[in-house]
Amino acid sequence: MFFDFGAGEVIGLALLAMILLGPDKLPQFAVDAAKMVKKIKNFASTATNELKENLGPGFEDLQPSDLRPKTFIKKQLANALEEDSNPKKLKTKAQIDPDLL
Repeated sequence: MFFDFGAGEVIGLALLAMILLGPDKLPQFAVDAAKMVKKIKNFASTATNELKENLGPGFEDLQPSDLRPKTFIKKQLANALEEDSNPKKLKTKAQIDPDLL
């Protein structure tokens, strides 16, 4: 299902919540829990958007999973290997800087 919980664990947690909270408080608890999850989701998306804005150009496609060091290194290595396999065809002449003369 989600977070590595199976159907049995979810049903067990629901039964435990019903026993501990009782049937009269359970609906309000579910509403409060849903509101908290929504606030956390909004906070995470806002933080990701602010991070994209503060990092500047080149990070428009930033995903939270890219912030993991292992994923970041893999992505950078893949980009470096891609650049090496497709060298730029433009040849530039070596020029001397006129200020040095």
